[in-house]
Amino acid sequence: MIAASLPEQRSATMAARADLELHQLVKRYGDGPAAPVAVDRIDLTIRAGAYCCLLGPSGCGKTSTLRMIAGHESISDGDIVLGGRNITQLPASSRGTAMMFQSYALFPHLSALENVAFSLKMRGVDKAARHAKAQDLLQRVSLGHLAERKPAEMSGGQQQRVALARALITEPRVLLLDEPLSALDPFLRIKMRAELKGWQKSLGMTFIHVTHSQEEAMALADQVVVMNAGRIEQEGSPHTIFNAPRTEFVARFIGGHNVIPLGDTKVAVRTDKTMLCREPLVPKASNLEATVTGVEYQGTYVLITLRNPSLPGDGEISVMLPEHVYAYNPWQSGDVLWAYWPEEDVHYLSA
Repeated sequence: MIAASLPEQRSATMAARADLELHQLVKRYGDGPAAPVAVDRIDLTIRAGAYCCLLGPSGCGKTSTLRMIAGHESISDGDIVLGGRNITQLPASSRGTAMMFQSYALFPHLSALENVAFSLKMRGVDKAARHAKAQDLLQRVSLGHLAERKPAEMSGGQQQRVALARALITEPRVLLLDEPLSALDPFLRIKMRAELKGWQKSLGMTFIHVTHSQEEAMALADQVVVMNAGRIEQEGSPHTIFNAPRTEFVARFIGGHNVIPLGDTKVAVRTDKTMLCREPLVPKASNLEATVTGVEYQGTYVLITLRNPSLPGDGEISVMLPEHVYAYNPWQSGDVLWAYWPEEDVHYLSA
């Protein structure tokens, strides 16, 4: 784990002023009004010291946004401001940001030490100084003993640590991470997720992390930005995003919700707040007749899939029952029942 502070780390006072602001940011691929728009005039403020996840499906604009912040993608319109300084037209090396790529992008012919020191070599820092700084960073990510190993001689988790040290050597204000965990196996992904969060807290640095994994965003972020079709659908804390999704897209993409028509509008009800009974319930609760189409044991809970042909799409909703509740009153495929939920558990969605 990285120590509580780095000698090169900027003061907390300076970091506190380094909010990242996106103003009407646009990315078009091609020329002319008919050119495809990947990012469509988004406004966003990422607080200094935040762990922010840009979350959304493939093609939603999250990676294009990250690459524009990094200076690796040209900006069609709008501005990027870091700590009160407009960095829109600055080269990547002068922005105060550093990118940690999905593939780690380590040089296979260089040792871990040389990989970490490479950017300082490009800046003309002498060999002794850059190697000393690189060795210090490798020590801080618990890889000092592997400084002479090549990437092929290291595990995926060790390569990730080398990539992190290489990004940190330039003393960035903002670290940008492009799906850094997607290449790892599930067990290592959870382990490295915890390490990333620990590093971010220890450094006090802003992390902006692109992912399509809802679980990953909820576990890591204190600021989640849900994107869809080049726009921001909703921004907020993980708690807010999950408990108060603003739109049908957010409710469905985040998961854990049933989206149900109610008159002329739609509502979201959490799957763990949806209950089952064999007869319609008394007033003050909504009732929906449905047929059980699937039962999946998930350990601490049982996932029940229900179908009602009057519902949109495939007509299905899901219910998460605690294991002990299901054991007391088990349901089987083909059972006809009533799903219900109290009014206080209904969340109304915007159009």
